[in-house]
Amino acid sequence: MSDVIDFENEFPFPVSEDAQVIEGGGAPREVPPALTVLSVSQLGKALRSAVDVAFPRAVLVRGEIQNAKPSSSGHLYFTLKDEEEDAIADVVVYKTNLTSAMRELVKDGARVRVRARPTFWVPRGRLQLVGDRVEDQGRGALLEALEKLKEKLRAEGLFEPERKRAIPADPRVIGVVTSATGAVIHDIARVANRRGGAHVLLMSAQVQGPGAGERLARALKLVSRVRGVDVVILGRGGGSRDDLLAFSEEVLVRAVATCRVPVIAAVGHDEDVPLVDFAADARAATPSQAAEMVVPDRASRRRLVDKQSKHLERAMLAFVARRRASMQSVAHKLSDPRLAIASWQQKKDELDTRLSRVATELTRARTKSSHALSRRLALVHPRAVLHQRRAELVRLNAQLESLMVSKVDRARSSSARAIASLDALSPLAVLGRGYAIALKDNSPVRAPTDVKKGDIILVRVAGGRIDAKVIGAHEDE
Repeated sequence: MSDVIDFENEFPFPVSEDAQVIEGGGAPREVPPALTVLSVSQLGKALRSAVDVAFPRAVLVRGEIQNAKPSSSGHLYFTLKDEEEDAIADVVVYKTNLTSAMRELVKDGARVRVRARPTFWVPRGRLQLVGDRVEDQGRGALLEALEKLKEKLRAEGLFEPERKRAIPADPRVIGVVTSATGAVIHDIARVANRRGGAHVLLMSAQVQGPGAGERLARALKLVSRVRGVDVVILGRGGGSRDDLLAFSEEVLVRAVATCRVPVIAAVGHDEDVPLVDFAADARAATPSQAAEMVVPDRASRRRLVDKQSKHLERAMLAFVARRRASMQSVAHKLSDPRLAIASWQQKKDELDTRLSRVATELTRARTKSSHALSRRLALVHPRAVLHQRRAELVRLNAQLESLMVSKVDRARSSSARAIASLDALSPLAVLGRGYAIALKDNSPVRAPTDVKKGDIILVRVAGGRIDAKVIGAHEDE
């Protein structure tokens, strides 16, 4: 039977004479003088009873989810954070009340409304809410701010795959930006030693809390400027979303994107994805994995070299064996080398004879062709061609003179005939035979109707002209 304590009617535990109780904000009253010592369990049960009495029914509580994590038992645990004030409450939803929709809904950063009964969890000494329903109320303010910053940086191209650089396979010095007191640097050093050793340079910085983002960005810039540093691991161990907020600050994301050397982000666990993961050149699920990415495994390389050496040795032995077998086969076919040499010498003599004959025939043909070309060349020698062309020119000049004289004579004869014909047709010749022509306004008078009495006309006769006045014009009857 649970202990139920009514705080409104009585104070259940005796107190000393020095203790006082205040009721309803009034003046203190004296209480019985005896103070009973309680065990932690008794105090927890009393508090639980008080909470159960104060909240007999379920209440609706709204807030932003943080640190959501399922357990192996199937129950779901998370923290509900007030978005306006600094207050949190632990929440548990037992698997008997869980639905698949509720499991999908309960994520860090989600704004929800939970129906739950407040209770005091005695084994852990804390107040918690036992929920049976979770309703979506949209994204939390922090998650919305992170999404806006993520889209802003993505629009600027800070997350583009083309910007990411290759991680060096055998870096000289590995820079590490993390807390000097955390487990990250020890994990990296342990992996480096196990894989054969590497030069690790620690640049310690605060990894959570106010100002952590700026301190991490400053440490990243400093370690990247150290001569010899080829790659930097930016890391910290797991934690809540609030613990990892520094690795999503804009100043740190920009420092990662503009770092002089490649950066590997190893923040939190595999399910944690801060914004530096998008800007880094590579992402590791854990700091140990980041160390394995950059520290070459010398033992593995040695085994690989030994394996390749043995493979090469076997390949060379097989090659030599094949060449030896081939040489033996050739030697068997050659039999006595002197016979083979003599045979090749005979073939050489035959080839020499053929070459001499072909050379002689070729020389004879080339000589004959040369003589023919010389004769053809003599025929087209410039002096011969010039003499031939000069004789042709003299003949053509004589022919041209003869043609010109003949053409001039024909032209003169034709011209004389044309002049005679022109004279025969000339009006002046007609006038010379006693005829005359009358003109009015320089136009010939062809009929009596072309003039009238009193007109002045010009009469053209052989040897001159006569000005006349018309006294009458009559047509022939």
